[in-house]
Amino acid sequence: MGNRKPAWLEALYIQKFFTACSTHENLKKNEKNICCLDCCISICPHCVHVHRFHRLLQVRRYVYHDVVRLEDLERLIDCSNVQAYTINSAKVVFIKKRPQNRQFKGSGNYCTSCDRSLQEPFIHCSLGCKVDFVLNHYRDLTPFLRVCNSLQLGPDFFIPNDNGEDDMTNETPHSTIVDFEDPMSSYSGSSGSENTSMMCTEFVRKKRSGLYTCGRSNKVQYSEEDMASSMISRRKGIPQRSPMC
Repeated sequence: MGNRKPAWLEALYIQKFFTACSTHENLKKNEKNICCLDCCISICPHCVHVHRFHRLLQVRRYVYHDVVRLEDLERLIDCSNVQAYTINSAKVVFIKKRPQNRQFKGSGNYCTSCDRSLQEPFIHCSLGCKVDFVLNHYRDLTPFLRVCNSLQLGPDFFIPNDNGEDDMTNETPHSTIVDFEDPMSSYSGSSGSENTSMMCTEFVRKKRSGLYTCGRSNKVQYSEEDMASSMISRRKGIPQRSPMC
């Protein structure tokens, strides 16, 4: 191979990512954010099951540019002297060059290809810059390539269902924190002759969270007659006149 780039590296550089997958254009989450290194194509999460035994490299997006995790890329090629950036607690490397016109030459390092200002001790701002530098100066990329027979997506990568109902896959459903019956649902019907249940003896409302807690007690059944007699007993009795002298 020598002075030629491996096929997977060419694919990573020329394939378009974060565009809709034509095979799954009617499904949600169909952005192509994976590079199949064996087929040398970009695929979406719905395509993963077809390529599940291939080497798969997830591509991410950072400041409108394609990036890959440094940890994944180092299994494929030597990434020394390439400046990495941190997003979501993970170090990433830009795939393509990011040319920048340098107005003046100050102290510090600059990219060997893009003239972009870099931190010490880095001299390449992207994978593409390093590859071009190696090919121009050493004419052979082989010593920098690494043998990688297996590369899978991370355990946190979202893979939707094949049937397209991907809204609930790998997602936590809306949980009901409070487990009590609604006071209105304890009525068995609209008829007033049917029994009602007193479900709670303690009812507390948390104003900040809007949640409710309820301590259950044994169900006490009240008939309509009991309730009526209870209401009557609360009324004041008929006043009795004092006997006349």
